[in-house]
Amino acid sequence: MSDLKVQHILTLAELLAKGARHNFVSITTSSLGKSIHRSQQAASKHLLELERDGYIERIRSGQKVSVRITTKGHAEMARISSILRSSLESSPSYLEFKGTIISGMGEGAYYMSMKGYTKQFKTKLGYIPFPGTLNVKLKNKEYTEAKRSLDVYGGIMINGFSDGKRTYGWVKCYPAKINNSIDSALITLERTHYDDSVIELISYTNIKKAAKLSTGSQISVRIPITSKLSKA
Repeated sequence: MSDLKVQHILTLAELLAKGARHNFVSITTSSLGKSIHRSQQAASKHLLELERDGYIERIRSGQKVSVRITTKGHAEMARISSILRSSLESSPSYLEFKGTIISGMGEGAYYMSMKGYTKQFKTKLGYIPFPGTLNVKLKNKEYTEAKRSLDVYGGIMINGFSDGKRTYGWVKCYPAKINNSIDSALITLERTHYDDSVIELISYTNIKKAAKLSTGSQISVRIPITSKLSKA
């Protein structure tokens, strides 16, 4: 075994967690199997292979087995950890969307100007949005899927309300940058006429004028995912 396989990495990780870096720890293959979600036989095989290739040492005393990770085993796990850390840290820290500006239905200006929303926008976003939304038809399926994953990041919740005659749904806001220059927020709505192929954006300013855009313009939108998005 020239390289560690996934199952061996999982086994070594579990042994490290049990304190087997410097000390021999007593284990049973049945308990190890449960910890790594494998059978007792598989766990036993992993230990045999790891011992054979010098990643662990084993001491047997009757039915008991004690295990310690060797210097070679620890060095290999440290190398894998370094690779994973580097990969995770170099991954883009934003969610990106690309698409084409389309004409809206004309409802955004009305809803964005309602007091039930504007008070919350001012408190939670720090500004009252320019009346209206910028509507963008997403370029392809990968961006549509990205929109569906937005709930994972929480969002800034603008609560729904009632004016005594009807109720209005919640709005979730995700701080964003348009073309890496205009501060905005991508919004998702409890009630919307659009499917996941369209995103809506708001800003403190008229986005089209500020960025010199028009219907048909291609834009990119980036949502930072390193900042804490969840706010009540």
